[in-house]
Amino acid sequence: MSGFIKSLVPQEYDRREILRYAGVREATSDVEALLEECLKECDGIFSYKVCYVELERESFPDFLKDYERLKGCERAVIFVATVGIGIDRLIKKHSVSSPSKALMLQAIGAERIESLCDSFCNGYENATPRFSPGYARLELDAQRKIFSLLDPERSIGVTLNTSLLMSPSKSVSAIFGIRSKK
Repeated sequence: MSGFIKSLVPQEYDRREILRYAGVREATSDVEALLEECLKECDGIFSYKVCYVELERESFPDFLKDYERLKGCERAVIFVATVGIGIDRLIKKHSVSSPSKALMLQAIGAERIESLCDSFCNGYENATPRFSPGYARLELDAQRKIFSLLDPERSIGVTLNTSLLMSPSKSVSAIFGIRSKK
């Protein structure tokens, strides 16, 4: 099955969301300074890529044919998205010398991948909320099936290990439906 590859640029950083991912309830001037320092260090390291396939209902893979969240959908989009390996390298670089910086970088990476997924999904009208393997009663093993279908290792450099974890770590596999226009 042939899929598509998109390079997208998500919205600007959502600082409030980054702080939420970092577990910050009230940002002090020190936390704000750390965030700004980390954002500067992240400048130019992200590569926003999505590989995906759009399927008509009759072409849904077996693991999605009777899936409750796709009832009433005429199409489904299956995708893998990544912001690249650069953030993983920065997190590793700071994990011992500055755990607070590593935490903030983790939060920035989480905000970036979520923003990328939102930008991609928002490009479709009548889309259902996205869901991923391991959530919403979709078996975690569906991850293997998505990787077999899309081959994201070849197309965007995302691999899957035997524990079903992706590398780069700030990557997401997900599915959403497209409802018919009324």
